[in-house]
Amino acid sequence: MRASSSLVVAVAALVASASSFVNAEPDLRHYGCNQKVRAYNADLRRRQVGTVSGEGATPAEGSGASSANYKCDANTCKLPNCNCASTKPPGGLDPKDVPQFITLTADDAIQQYTIDALNSLINGRKNPNGCAVQTTYFTSLDYTNYSMVTNYYVAGNEVADHTVTHVAQPSVEEVSGNLIGLNALAGIPFKSLAGFRAPFLNYTMQNLQDLAKANFEYESSSSSSVPVTDPNTDAFWPYTLDNGMANDCTVEGLGVCNGLPKLPGFWEIPMYSTFNPDKSILGLMDPWLEGDVNKVLTAMKATFTDHYNGQKQPFGMYSHPIHISTSYPGAPTNQIQPMVTMLNQFLDFAMASSQFQNVWMVSNKQLLAWMRNPVPASQLNTLDEFKCQTPNPAQDKICSGIPDKENGLLEKCISDTAGDSLNNSPFATCYGCPTQRPTPQLPNPPQKNNDGSVRSRINDKCDTPFWDPIAGKCLNSGFNDATRSIGPNGANLTSTGSTNTDGADSNGGKSTSDGYQTFGSGGAQVQPSLVAALGLGALFAVVAHLV
Repeated sequence: MRASSSLVVAVAALVASASSFVNAEPDLRHYGCNQKVRAYNADLRRRQVGTVSGEGATPAEGSGASSANYKCDANTCKLPNCNCASTKPPGGLDPKDVPQFITLTADDAIQQYTIDALNSLINGRKNPNGCAVQTTYFTSLDYTNYSMVTNYYVAGNEVADHTVTHVAQPSVEEVSGNLIGLNALAGIPFKSLAGFRAPFLNYTMQNLQDLAKANFEYESSSSSSVPVTDPNTDAFWPYTLDNGMANDCTVEGLGVCNGLPKLPGFWEIPMYSTFNPDKSILGLMDPWLEGDVNKVLTAMKATFTDHYNGQKQPFGMYSHPIHISTSYPGAPTNQIQPMVTMLNQFLDFAMASSQFQNVWMVSNKQLLAWMRNPVPASQLNTLDEFKCQTPNPAQDKICSGIPDKENGLLEKCISDTAGDSLNNSPFATCYGCPTQRPTPQLPNPPQKNNDGSVRSRINDKCDTPFWDPIAGKCLNSGFNDATRSIGPNGANLTSTGSTNTDGADSNGGKSTSDGYQTFGSGGAQVQPSLVAALGLGALFAVVAHLV
């Protein structure tokens, strides 16, 4: 667990020694991976998957486990703080007793339309213990609505680092600035910001070393590119880098593997590719963009079944939510809705069918909590991270990610600086409006609120998102436990997503009979400017031609 005090010291030290940051494309259209080829440096070129999603590694001669030259002594590398790269479940568990995890992750900016996209898949789904499923959002600061970040986090999900301006091979300032901004403007406790994913999955060995030095718990940019059914598979369960990397060993210029880098206690969560039934690769990120939805559905079902019938390695769904958002102005809903329906059909197949048991959709932090303490699926309720945590702070008016309790506290922010890109995508925050768009060099700008007030921003000693910005007071309570006994798949614990895929529940975002409310519903929505809307219209016009 990252200690907030050590994080602050580490961040300050790293920022002071940081090299100059890489220039980023300033407009929104590179989000969702437009113009990605230009973002890749010649000396570290990531192998591309397909013609649309294009982020990740494809199988290549010499790839897989045999290329890693990986050595780890399981007698000395022991949980909870050390784990060898292995295709077998941790803790010596029999695969039949191991939960099948699904990790749904999202990358880039958080806005209402990306939250809508996630809601169209989550849609009231529950894990076998009755708790809402959890996801991980690798968040960039640029174009993010911070009140939506708070809402997403308080609903139980994980917020992780994706740099300030979405650049490949990011500098320390890009990484640490993102932490500072998410803490200051969205109220995310430092100790909860534990993970990182590199934009374009384009990272360096130096990035890994910097992340470990800054007390991150894990990184998740490496690719597993060989099917789990292949004896040479590199679909390892998450592992620590005490003995170096075991993935991405053939990426030119990266220099990992062969025992490097040695970063004790720092976890790598590989990203698992999706394969067609003939074991040819379909894709890594956003594979649903790769062609006919029926073909993609068949591939996802086949890959999931291989994971389930094998060693139960997690099944990953790695998304840029903007690709499946129907609520962004100009979005081609006739093209997007079939993908959303297909993805819900897959999740119903995996999570609501009696064909599979003990299937859980979890965040990366939950996955690592189980890796450190691997218990049989029947005992997952014994882990605090898997219990239901329903937000219910006692104070009536408090920054909390709960719209009713934030009435009168949210500020809608625009910049006084002519040409500031903040004005293309204004946001709301409970923690005081910045005078300018946050940057890697100034991720926590001074305040200038519309009502003339000065808010006290959350401090590094507050470990919950419940914060009184007027009194500068942290409330260290406010969750109710609503966990129930673990039940089988199909026992009315998951919704039938294919019947409701528009991002709202049947009660229009109100609490349903089981107490579920879509996160983001009723929250502060700030509409993108006309300029930004036109920019995304251009994105959707060219998305079919991305490389």
